[in-house]
Amino acid sequence: MTDPGATDHTPAFADPNDPVARGLLPMTAVVTGSGRLQVGGVDVLDLAEEFGTPLFVYDEAHLRARCREAVEAWGDGVAYATKAFLCVAMARLAHEEGMVLDVSTGGELHVALTAGVPADRLVLHGNNKSEDELRRALEVGVGRIVIDSFDEIDRIERLVAEGPTLGDGTAPPPPKVLARITPGVEVHTHEFVRTGQDDSKFGFGLASGAAAEAVERLGALGGAGVVEFVGIHAHLGSQVFALAPFARAIEVLGAFFAPLGLSELVVGGGLGVAYVNGEEAPPMAQWAASVRQACTRVGIPESTRVTAEPGRSIVASAALTLYRVGTVKDVAGHRTYVSVDGGMSDNPRPVLYGSGYEAFLPRETGALRPKPVRVVGKHCESGDVVVSDAFVPDDLAVGDVLATPVTGAYGHSMASNYNKVPRPAVVFVADGEARVVVRRESFDDLVRLDL
Repeated sequence: MTDPGATDHTPAFADPNDPVARGLLPMTAVVTGSGRLQVGGVDVLDLAEEFGTPLFVYDEAHLRARCREAVEAWGDGVAYATKAFLCVAMARLAHEEGMVLDVSTGGELHVALTAGVPADRLVLHGNNKSEDELRRALEVGVGRIVIDSFDEIDRIERLVAEGPTLGDGTAPPPPKVLARITPGVEVHTHEFVRTGQDDSKFGFGLASGAAAEAVERLGALGGAGVVEFVGIHAHLGSQVFALAPFARAIEVLGAFFAPLGLSELVVGGGLGVAYVNGEEAPPMAQWAASVRQACTRVGIPESTRVTAEPGRSIVASAALTLYRVGTVKDVAGHRTYVSVDGGMSDNPRPVLYGSGYEAFLPRETGALRPKPVRVVGKHCESGDVVVSDAFVPDDLAVGDVLATPVTGAYGHSMASNYNKVPRPAVVFVADGEARVVVRRESFDDLVRLDL
């Protein structure tokens, strides 16, 4: 697992005055004759009026289509990386569409179970799983546990020896485990989201010999019936546009993996998505095909279950965020600041990684955007930037609804209450109907845990 970040990928030239690219909008997006944007058959300006702003709007048909695409590309066992966006409704949707769910904390595990996802359709990740998290995973019968450290091997061995029981009082079967390996392959993305290099907090290093030692220990535990050692996992990083690093990782792992006789190889997630006009990302099917071709080249048996854990590529472009413009401030000789009613509390990616987004007015979606502005939030930080270099129509005014597309990943999931700002609501839209799947926080929610 890794945090989401920006990439140094350089998009093709795009005229900033152009309307927001159609490919950045959710699948069912339609621009009416008057220029207003509809998603899922619902007018987004009406959504802003009914549910308030800031507001996350997800295209349910888009989410389902991307889940099905992943299953078709990778087959059974492909896991949705819930860290990208998780709520009960999303967990239920991904499960309904045939995906396994990848969870990395006790909290994500709890949400998935609350949604009714069977435990054996869950994969537990994390570089520092606590004893309580591992015990819970064993008790409910989580499908896979991805082992990340020698300390974790010790914990698993100890917890299994304690004899955890399932809900019916019987002893669970030995947990199926994979070893997470860092193959020493670096990708061109933000340094905070590279995970496949030798210097990483994740997994067992291949070059250092730690991977071989971990495999030896897990193999011994497998022989003793403590665990069922089924596979190897490797993850390179997030927001990766090039497919070559994935193939390179397979080449590096192939010689290590093939002699082990294991049945599963997981290449993690990380497939990039386009955030701004001019960017393009490989489709899911092409990613899967390139990985499988690399596996064939290095002699990994066809019987091996080769799969992945997409997250961002499932949900990012399925959603947009709606804000209300509160202030337009022209700073002579510098820039125009457009302040909205959200900010770094609902999308910290620009602050953390310098991530870029587009901005547009859904009342005139196809309009040219000749006016350069900086879209900022309402927080007491100069770095509270939503879109650093945005372009908007000349007639943008206080009270307008402003939209930022491709906010379905790592917005809601990384949201905070900084400055005691309540977190936004989340709505799913489909077939002309909107339903709230996460309600907006109230001021009372902000003090609910205080004693």
